[in-house]
Amino acid sequence: MRVYIIDFIKFAENSFSSMKTFIVPHDFSPVADFALQHAVTTAKFLNAQVFVLHVVAKQKEIGDAEKKLRKHIEPFSGSINIEPKVRVGNIFEDIGEFAAENHAELIFMGTHGTHGWQHVTGSYALKVVTNSTVPFIIVQTGELKETGYDNIVVPLDLNKETKQKLAIVADLATYFKSKVHVITPEETDEFLKNQAQANVQFATKFLTERKIEMTLKTVNPNGFDKAVVKYAVETNSDLIAIMNLNKNSLFGTLTSNHEHYIINNESKIPTLIVNPIDSPYGTSVLFT
Repeated sequence: MRVYIIDFIKFAENSFSSMKTFIVPHDFSPVADFALQHAVTTAKFLNAQVFVLHVVAKQKEIGDAEKKLRKHIEPFSGSINIEPKVRVGNIFEDIGEFAAENHAELIFMGTHGTHGWQHVTGSYALKVVTNSTVPFIIVQTGELKETGYDNIVVPLDLNKETKQKLAIVADLATYFKSKVHVITPEETDEFLKNQAQANVQFATKFLTERKIEMTLKTVNPNGFDKAVVKYAVETNSDLIAIMNLNKNSLFGTLTSNHEHYIINNESKIPTLIVNPIDSPYGTSVLFT
C-alpha cells in the first residue's frame, strides 16, 4: 500500500530542531517544582524559553498567584528566559490553548502517581495529554542531572505508530548525547516476530544514521510493562519514551497495556508521552 509523502519524522525533527518554547503547568506543589527543574535544565541545552503557567478561578486571585509563581521561578532566574503566566480559567482546559498560542514543543507536568494524578489534576489532565499534539514529559519526583537525559529507554511494541516517537527521542539524544536503550517483546509467532523485527531494524537504522549509541534487549512479551521499567533501572535511565495509541482515554482501555504502569512506575522515572500524528486519510503518516 502506498506510503504517504507526509513524513512524521521530518515533521518532528524540523519542529524540534527549531525548539523555542516549553510550558510547565504549575500548582505551587513540590512535584511541579521538579517538572520546572526538568524544563529549565532541558532549556539550557536548547537555548529555549520556559513559560510557567498557573490558572486561577477569579480575576482577583491573579495578584497573589503571580507573587507565589515568582517565588517558585526565582531560583532559576538568570539561567534561562523564564516567564510566569497567570490566567483566569481552568488550567487543564487552558494548557492546549496556551501551548498553541506560544508554539510550544514540550510540556513538562508534575504528577504524584496514580492517586495523586487523579486527585490533584483530575480527569481534564488526561484529556489534555491524549488530545495534545505537543509531547508531554511527566515527572514524579527527583531533579534532572545537569547533563540531562543521559540514558533513554524506548519500548518498541508491534504497533507501527510506535516508531514515530523515535524522531523526538533522537533529537533529545542528540542534544544530550544520550544513549538509547531499545527494548522489544520476543515473539514466537512468525507473523508477530517479523513485525517486531521490522520495528527493530527501523530503529537501529534510524539511530545509527544519526550517530546515536544504542543497546537492544528482547524480553518475554508477558509482563512487558514491568520489563521496561526494570530495564530502565538496570540502564540507569533518566527517561522512558512511550507512544499513546488511544487518543480518547490514556488510562481507560490502555490500562491493560504497559502505558499506565510505566507512567506511574515505582522507580519514579520520568515518562515522555507522544501522541501519534495521522494523515488526512486517517492513517499513520509513516505507514499505511
